[in-house]
Amino acid sequence: MGEKSWLRRRVENGLQRGFQHAYHTVKVDPSRFLLQLRAAYGLPITSFQGVYSVDITALDDLGTGFIRSGMKVAAVEGAGLGLGGLITIVPDLSILAGITLRTIQKLSLLYGFEFNTDEETAELWIAAASAAGVDISRELLEKEVINKFVPRVIQRIAVQASGEVVEKWSGRVIPVASSLIGAGLNYYFVRAWGERARSHFRQRHLEVRSRMKPEEAAIPMLGTPAKLPS
Repeated sequence: MGEKSWLRRRVENGLQRGFQHAYHTVKVDPSRFLLQLRAAYGLPITSFQGVYSVDITALDDLGTGFIRSGMKVAAVEGAGLGLGGLITIVPDLSILAGITLRTIQKLSLLYGFEFNTDEETAELWIAAASAAGVDISRELLEKEVINKFVPRVIQRIAVQASGEVVEKWSGRVIPVASSLIGAGLNYYFVRAWGERARSHFRQRHLEVRSRMKPEEAAIPMLGTPAKLPS
C-alpha cells in the first residue's frame, strides 16, 4: 500500500508539473492552424467563425484524425521512455501532458473556440478538466482570474488522473514489458482524453450553431473535401 501511495504521489506531481509546463510553453498557433485547415484539409474558411458553416461531419472526421495523430505520437514517445520503467515515468508524463494539451488545443480551434483571451484560455482548461473527468462547476465563477484558476484546475486534473494512471500503468514495474506497456497506455490515454475533449467542444459548438441565424448556418461547404490528418 505504501509503494502505491508513493507511486501515486509521484505520478500526481509529474502530471501537475507536466501540465503547468505545457500551459506556459505548449501552444498551437491559431493562425498557422487555420492555414493548415484551409490548405491541407480543404475547409473553406477564412476565420474560425467559419467552422460554424461547415458540415459538422467534416469537423468530426478531422477531429478523429487529430486525436489519432496525437495517439501515434504518444505511443512512439511511450515506447522509447518506457524502456526505463518507473525511472522515466515523470519525464514521460511531462511529455504526455504536452501531447495531450496540443491535441485538446487543436480540437478547440477545430470546433471554433480560440484561446487568445483569459476567458478563452479558461474555457480551454475547462475542456481539459472535462476530459480528465473533473467537475469544476464550483469554480466557474472564478474563471476570469486566470492566474489562480488554471493552477487550481491543473491540480484537480493531476489528482483525478493520477489514480487512473497508477492503476493502468502498474505493469511498467516489469522492465521487459515496460516499452510495450508505455506505448500502449500512452496511446489509449490520449485517445480517451481526446474523445472526451472532442465531446465537450462538439456539444458547445452545436449550442453556438443552434443560436445562429438560419441563413448563417445554411452556407454550403465549398472546395475539396477535408483530408484526414495522418
